[in-house]
Amino acid sequence: MSQQQLGRRPVRPDPEPPAPGDSRQGRFVGWLGGFGCAAAGYAVFQSLVGVLPQEISGDAARYGIAAVSGVGTGVAAWLAAALLRARNTADGAGTTAAAPRTPGTGPRSTGSPGPFPALAAATHHTLHSELAVVDDPDRGLLTGWRHALDEQTEPVRPTPTGTAYGLHLVLELGVQDGRLNTSELVETLWRLRLADGGWAARSQGSVPRPEVSALVLGALARAGADPARLADEAARCAARFTADLEPSGLARTHVVTTVLRGMLRAAPESPVIARLRDELVDRTITDPAREHRRCWGPSLRSSAAHPTRPSPAHTAQAVVALDRAARVLGEDTNTRAAREDGIRWLLSCPMPAHEACADLVNTQEEVRRPHPQDSWRQEVLFVRHFTAAWMVRALLTPGAWEIAAAEDREDAWHALLADAVASVLRQQDDGIWNWDGHDLGRPLWMTYQGLSALRAHAVWMYQPDA
Repeated sequence: MSQQQLGRRPVRPDPEPPAPGDSRQGRFVGWLGGFGCAAAGYAVFQSLVGVLPQEISGDAARYGIAAVSGVGTGVAAWLAAALLRARNTADGAGTTAAAPRTPGTGPRSTGSPGPFPALAAATHHTLHSELAVVDDPDRGLLTGWRHALDEQTEPVRPTPTGTAYGLHLVLELGVQDGRLNTSELVETLWRLRLADGGWAARSQGSVPRPEVSALVLGALARAGADPARLADEAARCAARFTADLEPSGLARTHVVTTVLRGMLRAAPESPVIARLRDELVDRTITDPAREHRRCWGPSLRSSAAHPTRPSPAHTAQAVVALDRAARVLGEDTNTRAAREDGIRWLLSCPMPAHEACADLVNTQEEVRRPHPQDSWRQEVLFVRHFTAAWMVRALLTPGAWEIAAAEDREDAWHALLADAVASVLRQQDDGIWNWDGHDLGRPLWMTYQGLSALRAHAVWMYQPDA
């Protein structure tokens, strides 16, 4: 992909190091070396003989001092020339002519493999070893995964969330062999469907919830499930996601963006896509700390009494959702401005380095709804956000690079992306990502988000040899 396709301004190439001998020291050594070491020593000897004072007793003394100085100069010249030759040899052996850099690239590959192939293979191995097959008396044969790989409950029973993310992972990795059969996973998700349609998380009971239904529908659509069944379920999901039936869900950035992404995969013609896109655009907040840029927080219904704080994770989620919606629907001036301001907000992090930056720290929230059977109780869904993975996704949208290139923010883009990728990579062991210090610390959704972010970065970085 050319630089013209990715942005209006090409990335400035890294300055080339000065050629050997271009510095003053190099020119002097080169000039002196032209005489040869012996010639240089003889030249100093003759000069000293002419300038040493006559008061030094005896010609022998004067000639002795001049000879010692000449020999010393010759040795110094020889050592300097040898050092320069050694440095030039090392530079020539270790480097080649620098090729122009393209967006998102680092040094060219040396031919040795990076960490991603081994990491992906380890993920695939764990997915296969942790696969659960249960013959449920009510739903039939279920093949899939639980929510998290470190759950202690027995027997292990596949859940809609775990199996949907597992299916996403299998598709992300590619079907390497027949041990992870996508048809069985698809059929399991249909069997886990609730009696009245839709899906819910294990903690949500028997009422379908739009974010879980959209997640499952997106995985099914990606796997090539029956379009007619998908369309029917997508219509049910959209019909339930209204202010009257789902006020709590429509008030959360996470829920709206999750439903929007799932519907874009499962039902790109659905009118709910434009409605949810407009909901995101109309519910931005501004951040005085970052040039009053528009961004997003956890809540889409903030007020003076209930303000919401700017959030890197939620802003990145909104940017990704709006970018995908723009590919399907296009975008008007206001929608484009909101999406681009979200990118500028992400790039405006005041930290010069992001290894321990607050913009990459994982976060969590609670989605509270009235309990479906008991109005005095609440249904609480704990949602965790893998911030660095979302940051990678948002920065790798084409619009993010276009803004960085057009507004001279390439350095900020490269630095933030590099540290976000490094943060994603640090949070895994043997291809499985970890939410340290909590129960359910190895959730499949985190492994999917981590691996898919690294894969997207690897694809972006790919540079075929000329």
